Parts: sequence; structure tokens; C-alpha cells
Amino acid sequence: MSYNLANISILIVDDNKPMLDLTRSILHTMGVGHVYVARDGNEGFQQFCQHKPDVVFVDWVMEPMDGIEFVKMIRKDSRSPDPYVPVVMMTGFTEKWRVIHARDCGITEYLMKPFTAFDIFKRLVQVIEKPRQFVQANGFFGPDRRRKKTHAFMTPKRGTDVKPFDNFTIGWKDEEDHTNA
Repeated sequence: MSYNLANISILIVDDNKPMLDLTRSILHTMGVGHVYVARDGNEGFQQFCQHKPDVVFVDWVMEPMDGIEFVKMIRKDSRSPDPYVPVVMMTGFTEKWRVIHARDCGITEYLMKPFTAFDIFKRLVQVIEKPRQFVQANGFFGPDRRRKKTHAFMTPKRGTDVKPFDNFTIGWKDEEDHTNA
């Protein structure tokens, strides 16, 4: 599928100049019209507030503010012009707990280094074609963390004293068949 990205603006926040330059070059080659850059989270937040980009790519490990803190500012700071902006975390950290932590802090997509131009393109297509709804619940604000559809949605048997969706649970169909409950 082909996209005209000339009117898209993207902010890249990365303290590694060669990675920053490479990512910017790839985005320009794809036809992205406006690419803004920042070398740390503080500068990134200033650029974010000034330019209001359509998508943000951010590195995890930076000083003095890392990518996680930067994402938290985008999502929760009262000065943030767009807490709903898609954020792609670029990092060499691939441990499952780190991916989960980044997701739980409000990132939209995860891009593992080293990456290719096609990997960047896939993340852009993902945020364009399948935008994620935002959720605010129990101290979390960000893109819906659920990626996969569950096989079945199960609720307890309803009686006259149970309101719809009270005490609902989500489970897997193969754990126990509640489809006729």
C-alpha cells in the first residue's frame, strides 16, 4: 500500500546522533514532509509542544530525561498539546518485562534496534491503519494495551440482582467453556 506522507510531521527524540540522523534520513526517504529532532527528553518535550507532530519516535535510554519519562509527560502533563499522539519507542531492550513496562507507560508501538527502513514503515502503517483507542483507568492513560482478541468473553450468570457487566471477568475459551452461561 502506498501513502502520501508529505503532510505528516514526525518528531524523533534520540541522544545518539548517528541513530537520530539515520532515522531522520529514512523518514525523509519515505516522503515524510516534516521531521523534527531532539537530543533528549527535555528538548523533545519542548519540540513536541512547539510543533505538535502527528507521530513521535523516541529512544528509551537518554539523559537527563529518558524516553519513558518523556512519554509520561506527553500523556499526563497539563502542557501537552496532544496526549493522544502515537508514540513509537525505539530501543535495543527486548526483554519481555521492558516491553510490558513501556506499554504500561503509554507507548503505542515498540521498535527494536537495530531496525530497518521497512520496520519503521510497518510502525507508521500500524498507527495509520489501526489507530488504538485510548483508555483511562486505574492510574493508566494511553493506548489500549490489549492487542489480541480473546477467544471468548465470559461473565458470571446474571440474576435479577446483577447489573450488566458487574464483576465481569475475561478468560480464555479453552480454560473452561462458559459460552452457554
